[in-house]
Amino acid sequence: MTATQTPTIAPPRTVRTVADLRECVAALRAAGRRVSLVPTMGALHEGHLSLLRLAAEDDHAVVMSLFVNPAQFAPTEDLAAYPRDEARDVELAAAEGAELVFAPDVREVYPEGFATTVSVGGPALTLEGAARPHHFEGVATVVAKLLVAARPDRVVFGQKDAQQVAVIRRMVRDLHLDDIDLAIGPIVREPDGLAMSSRNAYLGPDDRAAATVLRRSLDAAVAAVAGGERDPRAVERIALDVLTAETRCTPEYASVVDRDTFSPAANLDGSALLCVAGRVGPARLIDNLYMSPRRRNACPRAHDGC
Repeated sequence: MTATQTPTIAPPRTVRTVADLRECVAALRAAGRRVSLVPTMGALHEGHLSLLRLAAEDDHAVVMSLFVNPAQFAPTEDLAAYPRDEARDVELAAAEGAELVFAPDVREVYPEGFATTVSVGGPALTLEGAARPHHFEGVATVVAKLLVAARPDRVVFGQKDAQQVAVIRRMVRDLHLDDIDLAIGPIVREPDGLAMSSRNAYLGPDDRAAATVLRRSLDAAVAAVAGGERDPRAVERIALDVLTAETRCTPEYASVVDRDTFSPAANLDGSALLCVAGRVGPARLIDNLYMSPRRRNACPRAHDGC
């Protein structure tokens, strides 16, 4: 190999069936490896890649699922338009050391006659759950199926989808899947503060510039808390006012909630999370940040990212 050549990265093995997934995971365990699972819907960006790196810590073998889950999309949402490029996603995953990709088709995950779903109450009932009925049922069902199929030692999700994290945390406790380590990676942001999301690709230049209003609303709330504001409802109004002032944004909510229950937070302690959502152009965007005068927005628990 010459000095100008780039080393070839071996692609991870891609499997399409649960049977093959289990066989490959068993082979990894037989070789003495522990296994991390990173569930994705593809359209990978640096946020996903950071989760793959977290998954690989302590020499875990990384398994990435690649499945656009129709059960978590409403009929009016963007299932058909959701970006798909398996070859690109596998190449990016390979560069981060993924050893196995599980990329099933819909019939493998939801076979003919499929009649079992996982319904989570509690943290699934507010905010995103209220705005997108049945969304978290679809999320919980597919995640439960992935955990049962792969039985990883660790599963990794991102803090950007904070309510999804709370729903999954509740589900794994309730279904006695809590022997699996739930690791949460921090939000990865663009240089201008916009949280990385596959849906950012839908934004034209003007909408892309306007989308930074979500982070600006969080920053305004942080500044208010730093200035002495302690009322969660007042913090919500400050964030919502910033969202409303952006003409290209249609705000949906700005809510300070408990990070586990997603019920309205009574005070700004270490578990209070400000969540915002709004539609900018064709994209519905979400973001969040911990609100705590004492912690200065540090994440309250190890392996939980903000």
